[in-house]
Amino acid sequence: MEELWIKDVQMVTEGGLSERGCLQIRDGRLARVMVDVSPPTGQAEVLDGRGQLLIPGMIDLHIHGANGHDMMDGTSSSIEEVSRACAATGCTSFLVTSVSSSLQDLLRLIDRVREVAGQEPGARVAGIHAEGPYLNAARKGMQNEAFLRHPNLSEMRQVLQHAGSLLKMVTLAAELPGGLALTRHLKEQGVIVALAHSDATYEEALAAFREGASHVTHCFNGMRPIHHRDPGLIVAAFEQQHVSVQAIVDQVHLHPAIVRLMHRIKGPERMVLITDALQAMGLGDGEYVFGGHTVAVREGVARLPDGTLASSTVTMNEALRNTVELGIPLADAVIMASTTPADLLNLPHKGRIAVGADADLVLLDDQYQVVWTMIGGQMVFGSGASTQEQQTGSMTCD
Repeated sequence: MEELWIKDVQMVTEGGLSERGCLQIRDGRLARVMVDVSPPTGQAEVLDGRGQLLIPGMIDLHIHGANGHDMMDGTSSSIEEVSRACAATGCTSFLVTSVSSSLQDLLRLIDRVREVAGQEPGARVAGIHAEGPYLNAARKGMQNEAFLRHPNLSEMRQVLQHAGSLLKMVTLAAELPGGLALTRHLKEQGVIVALAHSDATYEEALAAFREGASHVTHCFNGMRPIHHRDPGLIVAAFEQQHVSVQAIVDQVHLHPAIVRLMHRIKGPERMVLITDALQAMGLGDGEYVFGGHTVAVREGVARLPDGTLASSTVTMNEALRNTVELGIPLADAVIMASTTPADLLNLPHKGRIAVGADADLVLLDDQYQVVWTMIGGQMVFGSGASTQEQQTGSMTCD
């Protein structure tokens, strides 16, 4: 039986932000979580958190690449590199996210994901998020119009047959011909249907939510804006209690007041932090080819030649820090980065610090930099000082 104690950490648990405490990991899961105490005396291995912040591993529902690697390039090595990059930035699980492409390229991505899943060097692949190709050209953003097409139930059946349970989320524009029928089918197959790159009216969005859509990809971006006589998709999503929304909190895609508004309306249980990162994440400024476009990154902002925003370079730990700096409570920000995405993916043992949960944990310093990342009780990034300690004169986790 493998056992590890982590001591002297400020934890974000299901009860909110705690004072310093300790926890016990046994066989990759959390066996005990205790506040204001120290580990028991004995010979158990102890990892000293030195009073730093311990949060459940973050889960990115929307990431395209990192460290110069685009996961649509048809190689398993790119997915592996993103896995490493995610772990280094506090993300312990992620959805491999496509861009609009040919059917052949999407099937090839699925094949590469199948090769890597279960053998990841860092963060675990939680599945696939197909962003497109059934998107509205009127709101295409950086999506390549050459590959945009109307929803095709026959084609999606091929994708589902090829991907099986790996396909977790599909982003589409449900107002397009065939959109509602595809929404119903995906819902029946247990796939999360997300709306974006959509010109849906308020009424069209409500119809999609009635048919089974339940999520909005990068909310406010790539969709009809709010107008007082034409409220559109965003207001429809805000009114539907079951609908969750993604937020790119990178100081570019969303004004701070909009982030706070989303939090106020949807709450942390229906709002998720994402990166929407392209391969520039971790490398910074320069020129990249992404989705068939040349993308220029200047001062960390990725744009097409016409100025259109083209994904993001933000990391999950940066998104968490940015969210807190905008005035949202830390405990809520952690829920949005960890717990809510885990719940959306039906991963009850992830995204939380609680007895019985997987020991997917991240230690952050006071600047939200990642000290170490642990998955299933195993260190996958950074290092901690493990010691064999005999402790006396302290309270214990009995």
